[in-house]
Amino acid sequence: MSLINSQTCQLEIDNKPFSFAVDGVFFTEDSGILFEAKDNIIEHTDWFEQGYSIIDTFSNEAFEKLNLSIKKQVIIGLQKAGVHINDIDNFDLDKYHLYATDDNIHLKVIDHTRNLSNNDFDLDFDNLEQQFSEAVGKQLSSEISELGKSHIQIRINRPNSLDINPPHRDSYLSYYKDILNIWIPISGCNKNSSLPVVPKSHLIAEKDITRTKAKGATINGNTYYVPCISKTSEGELKMIRPNPNYGQSLIFTPFLIHGAAFNGNKNSTRIALELRFEKK
Repeated sequence: MSLINSQTCQLEIDNKPFSFAVDGVFFTEDSGILFEAKDNIIEHTDWFEQGYSIIDTFSNEAFEKLNLSIKKQVIIGLQKAGVHINDIDNFDLDKYHLYATDDNIHLKVIDHTRNLSNNDFDLDFDNLEQQFSEAVGKQLSSEISELGKSHIQIRINRPNSLDINPPHRDSYLSYYKDILNIWIPISGCNKNSSLPVVPKSHLIAEKDITRTKAKGATINGNTYYVPCISKTSEGELKMIRPNPNYGQSLIFTPFLIHGAAFNGNKNSTRIALELRFEKK
């Protein structure tokens, strides 16, 4: 194992350079591919090699209900952070940054929005379970067995901020090894802000990856549960933004490298929903 101290993480997103400082200890491990194809959730899909796909998910009515549920939770988060909202009925998600005007407020909001469950949303989870199960050809459940509950996160990225997760694999966390990741665009999501991924990266061996340990990466004062992957043996990460439309979902294996969802929009907060479904 080789160790590297804190560094600047440099990568490309849709061929455009992006970099940020990371505090942490980086290392490589002399081991093979963690992803096991046999009996994997995505083993029978036609997007197995890419590691991700986009599927139609919501009707207009269902998406509107979801949007209202997310707005409610974001408002609760702002209120917990001590922010007063004069006109709640006309609160716009893409103007969140006008209320969370500093990092301290934002961190208090995400303390609420990163640990939600099915009961916090007006969603038909039985229907979603069926849809995602059909998409992979395996029966899935919204409950994560190791956690003993569902786990839902609202991702909020203010414009031109470092409100980002580092590039990572969720599979480094034991409770996310046997799941399907689902990323749903809600507001302010477009080619400048949607979630970047590294296609086929679930098939990269550990000996070819430089990363931190879990809870070992701090960006802009925020320490993340997931490790930060800074590069592979081929150099800096080459990421792309699949950019699903509203009403669609980006689905992918937790072994796929993803993150660094820098919001390049000038005046719109980007908000997305993350669900995780486990194989029954």
